[in-house]
Amino acid sequence: MTLKKHLLVAAGLAALAGVAHATPYPHARSAPAATDLGAVTAEANAPLSVTVALKLSHTDQLESLLESVYTQGSPQYHQFLTPQEFRERFGPDAQAVAAAIQHFQSFGLSVSRSSTSHLRVSGSAAAIARAFGVQLHNFTVAASGDAPAYTYRAPLSAPQLPAQLSATISGVFGLDTQPRFFPHLRAAAKPAAENPAHKSGGLNPFGSLTVQDFAQVYDVTPLYRDGIDGHGRTLAIVTLAAFTPSDAFTYWRSLGLAVRSNRLTQVEIDGGSGPPSDDSGSLETTLDVEQSGGIAPGANIVVYEAPNTNQGFLDAFAAVIETNQAETLSTSWGEWELFDSDFPPPLGNGPVTDPVTGRSTSILHAFNDLLLQAALQGQSAFAAAGDAGAYDENGELPPQFSNVLSVDDPGVQPFLTDAGGTTLPGPQPYALPDGSTFVIHVPQERAWGWDYLEPLCKALGQTIAQCEIFPAGGGGGVSLYFPRPFYQAFVPGMADTQPGQALYDNSQTPPELVTRLRAHFPGRNVPDISLNSDPDTGYVVAYTSNSTGFSFQTFWGGTSFASPQMNGVTALLSQGTHGRIGLLNVPLYLLAGTGLGYSGHHPGLRDITAGDNWYWHARAGYDQATGVGVPDVANLLQTLRDLGF
Repeated sequence: MTLKKHLLVAAGLAALAGVAHATPYPHARSAPAATDLGAVTAEANAPLSVTVALKLSHTDQLESLLESVYTQGSPQYHQFLTPQEFRERFGPDAQAVAAAIQHFQSFGLSVSRSSTSHLRVSGSAAAIARAFGVQLHNFTVAASGDAPAYTYRAPLSAPQLPAQLSATISGVFGLDTQPRFFPHLRAAAKPAAENPAHKSGGLNPFGSLTVQDFAQVYDVTPLYRDGIDGHGRTLAIVTLAAFTPSDAFTYWRSLGLAVRSNRLTQVEIDGGSGPPSDDSGSLETTLDVEQSGGIAPGANIVVYEAPNTNQGFLDAFAAVIETNQAETLSTSWGEWELFDSDFPPPLGNGPVTDPVTGRSTSILHAFNDLLLQAALQGQSAFAAAGDAGAYDENGELPPQFSNVLSVDDPGVQPFLTDAGGTTLPGPQPYALPDGSTFVIHVPQERAWGWDYLEPLCKALGQTIAQCEIFPAGGGGGVSLYFPRPFYQAFVPGMADTQPGQALYDNSQTPPELVTRLRAHFPGRNVPDISLNSDPDTGYVVAYTSNSTGFSFQTFWGGTSFASPQMNGVTALLSQGTHGRIGLLNVPLYLLAGTGLGYSGHHPGLRDITAGDNWYWHARAGYDQATGVGVPDVANLLQTLRDLGF
């Protein structure tokens, strides 16, 4: 099979969802290959829009300025920029912007500046296709299992632009409407669903933990006693599915949390993500709001809801960062970083090809520019590390493909904090078919990897495959694309990409090589920090299902919880320090790299030294299974104050 055919097969796999603005189905992890319905003709006069990302200027100064902004003793220390200041200093060259606008207007398209580095280009599908030198086709994917049939639009090749424009344009997003991204939440292993209620350490039973249990485990309660609840702060949720706001208020009020009825604002990006539904991932958005807003009950919350497309995801981030209203933001959606790379569509995610050099850029770089701006504005961003352990691509490709060490985007982005997963300590009793009880003992908080459940699988007479535990765990590893950022440069425990990682299609005889992944690259290491994410020591969610109605659903987990939890925690830290925290990685790695975070009378970090995520093992200091460990929030606040925040 040729690489091109592999990529075409991947189109149906990467889509996994419905038409934008309808009801996407992001949970299915395999699907029939897409069928090409032919060129877009009936929609030739229907308006559509794309987002054109422009390259920033003076990029040689950007990261050095960032280091200065986060270096104590520097004249620029914590001198955060406004969006206007960022645009004036680093926005795209004015002449380049004018040339791009004139070029697209010459095709009869309307053009507006949607953010510092983005243009909104709108018009008929026919005019869009001419302007970007592509053929737009419609594709369909048949219904499979619980997944409904869906259609989408996509170009047959990367967009082509004149050389003088390609030099300043980094990506074009929206030519395709393939839903791409997955929510990083996971239900408990099947045997655990019958786990008898069991209290551990005074907490609610595993599977029914709440934000109040979180506050107890990670030492947030002292902040509440001091009146720190997030008031005066705004946190943002970037999501690709709608939700039912009353679910969040029901959850908070069931815990006796005093929350304002007007604290929640919903913003629809690119027309929004359609009505709430199980298929679209509404449970994800619901738990994001409940967790972040429950940890910071005094904070305002703005939920940015976008279609599950590359354009929608990018535009949502741009809206949060350009408005600069929120001090903290998080997302729990993502996909394997290779899918967001320079690969051509449909495996890659929206590159534009320079006809002179043949080089292409991608959404990886567009996210990077936005998050760099956020860090310079003092915004703290968080993303979920993923729930497939060290093998993020697992489940995003059909089962005949080999597993390779891989990490998730946008969690791998260097200017946000990637949230990984742990398993809480305590006994986990499971009911066996013969009526007996089998108990898994977890003696200490450990990296989340379901290999610790292997004894249970054996007791059930099941293989690991039958038990469906591989490779569930907290995401982590090394980026193939982003070099090690400045805050990780001198931290012990960093790893390079591992040798021998090659993606094969095992349906061929012999197996056919799809691509080899680069080895020995000193890339960005993830995660940065971790929190309990194991569904078997997991949480309750108040949720209205479109099929079964409202209920309190139990035994949910995934790094989908860790990301909004860190969002809420950082809103508290921001209030407690009377200012913006910004890129939290800088103080986290300072504490981990010097060892100060783990020692003394009030250590702000708790090292995790047990467990693994199916490849990377937890160990003293930084590791690719749990990052710098887990926070002691009250101590971390005091540490930040001591550091001059």
